[in-house]
Amino acid sequence: MTYVERVLEELKQNNPNEKEFHQAATEILLTLEPVINAHPEYEKAALLERFTEPERVIMFRVPWVDDKGNVQVNKGYRVQFNSAIGPYKGGLRFHPSVNLSVIKFLGLEQILKNSLTGLPIGGGKGGSNFDPKGKSDREIMAFCQSFMTELFRHIGADTDVPAGDIGVGAREVGYLFGQYKRIRDEHVGVLTGRGLSYGGSLIRKEATGYGLVYMTAEAMKERGESFEGKTTIVSGSGNVAIYACEKAQELGAKVVAMYDSNGYIYDPNGIQLDVVKQIKEVERARIKEYTNRVQGAKYVEGCKNIWSIPCDVALPCATQNEIDEESAKLLVKNGVKYVAEGANMPSTLEAIEVFQKSEAVFLPAKAANAGGVATSALEMAQSSGRLFWSAEEVDAKLKNIMINIYHNIDDAAKKYGFDGNYVMGANIAGFEKVADAMMAHGIV
Repeated sequence: MTYVERVLEELKQNNPNEKEFHQAATEILLTLEPVINAHPEYEKAALLERFTEPERVIMFRVPWVDDKGNVQVNKGYRVQFNSAIGPYKGGLRFHPSVNLSVIKFLGLEQILKNSLTGLPIGGGKGGSNFDPKGKSDREIMAFCQSFMTELFRHIGADTDVPAGDIGVGAREVGYLFGQYKRIRDEHVGVLTGRGLSYGGSLIRKEATGYGLVYMTAEAMKERGESFEGKTTIVSGSGNVAIYACEKAQELGAKVVAMYDSNGYIYDPNGIQLDVVKQIKEVERARIKEYTNRVQGAKYVEGCKNIWSIPCDVALPCATQNEIDEESAKLLVKNGVKYVAEGANMPSTLEAIEVFQKSEAVFLPAKAANAGGVATSALEMAQSSGRLFWSAEEVDAKLKNIMINIYHNIDDAAKKYGFDGNYVMGANIAGFEKVADAMMAHGIV
């Protein structure tokens, strides 16, 4: 049994019933074997055991009162996974699917994603099984204030800087920040994704979607292609999906399909993004409403069949494991050329294998969706210096970071003899920096 295999076996034994965490750890560790084999000192230092074990796991209850006067209780989590290269950095997710396994998988991925940005930030993640859908603003404020009343003691501008994720947008970040400021009596950059009036950064809302497209465009450029005229599917209809669609359309793509958790819309003439923004960002309604406003568009209940639509580019931007093996085979059969992940781990291990055996270019999440956390780190820099950069400045820095990430993962894949395997490239490029820092720090 190799060192990697032993660590994986022990991880599964020590963390039973955490399937999402097992999936992420398996995908990452197996691709690191060439690096581990080249560095026998890592095994002696138990580097992988320390890399896959969070430095700290915080779990707490979140009591709050709903509009009917009933007391509700949710679970809260913050996993501070690795601080070798900087303070913990990673979003908060409010969704019924949140559990410790999900938060640990996201935190483990975040270590490598943050490393790939080239910025000094470590990996962490947090959240709650609270569902913001259908809640009033007052209920969401009550929940966020209760959540931060526990979390505040574990975070800080130079310790752990959370951000938003699924279910945590500008409204939630505002309530969370307000409670932190109230308790600590200090106005510091302890949360990113803040409003522009109180320390936020321009382009933060658009960053993950824009960054995804910037990296995909660079991969296309290296192959003598571009988004111009490419039929594109973008799954989801949140921030990542909307702004991936916006930037792809700006570069000439024809985006024909998007979805929310109920079903998908197909518009053969190309998605009218202003209509989607009105429905999802202003009215907070279901995407089905699009068909009532745009002639020729079709709505289909359920999400899975969106991947049966022939396309050149697939940008999964919704949630984990949304593309399974069957969907991947459909995409490949219908001639997909580029698959770039905007969500966290949206493709199953079996789906990734299908893409890698095909001629499609596959760009994994930890590299392709790093634009959000990269811009969060740029927000941290602005907060520290009491600066405010223009949208053009932030966008230019974001584009440069994403282009650099593409070339770094490309170089890492080639260095170890896996040309074109960007899963290998992303994991190796991200891991090498973290491993160097961990070895330099000694056994901690």
